[in-house]
Amino acid sequence: MDYNTQREKLTMPEYGRNVQKMVDYVKTLSDKEKRSEQARAVVGVMGILNPQLRDMNDFKHKLWDHVHVISNFSLDIEAPYAIPEVETFWSRPQKIELDTRVLKINYYGRHIQNMVEALAQKPQNEERDEMVKALAYYMRKQYLIWNKDAVSDQTIFNDMLNLSGGQLQVPEGFKMAEVQGEQVRQSYYQSKNGQQKGGLNPNGHAAARNNKKRRKKQY
Repeated sequence: MDYNTQREKLTMPEYGRNVQKMVDYVKTLSDKEKRSEQARAVVGVMGILNPQLRDMNDFKHKLWDHVHVISNFSLDIEAPYAIPEVETFWSRPQKIELDTRVLKINYYGRHIQNMVEALAQKPQNEERDEMVKALAYYMRKQYLIWNKDAVSDQTIFNDMLNLSGGQLQVPEGFKMAEVQGEQVRQSYYQSKNGQQKGGLNPNGHAAARNNKKRRKKQY
């Protein structure tokens, strides 16, 4: 029996073994013009086998690059595009260091902490004041999702001051409009349910039962 595990490993499995054999055959041709002609035919087959690539910008360029990859960059042909460099495909991506700093206030999360720190570095002006106000509203919204039914403005302002290391203060006399935690949570659950069925809305099951009853009455 001839098993795939015993065969030569495919460079790009998504194109299948037949395309791999076609490229290997093209490499054996001695005439460069003939190789180039057959390579164009192989690219046409690859485009038919993977029609989803047509949605990509410059998909023909992508196919020609893949021909070179399948040939292990050893295909000497006249191609409409420059031969890609090996490092372009096989080099490791740049490592992104994980932010391991301790969160000052856990329930705000790392994003808000980063936003506060970035805003604290901006020069003091009217634009920064407006950004501070918007950030205060956002911080309160996140606070109310996971905490009490209400929170004072001063608590949010103090948290912002703490997160910024004492560098960020709201404009003097600024007050946020009143809002209850239940309103914020309902808004949060509704947005979640809009993205996926069966969200966290505690009233979701009751609403589903009522809809089912109404449909029965219609019949």
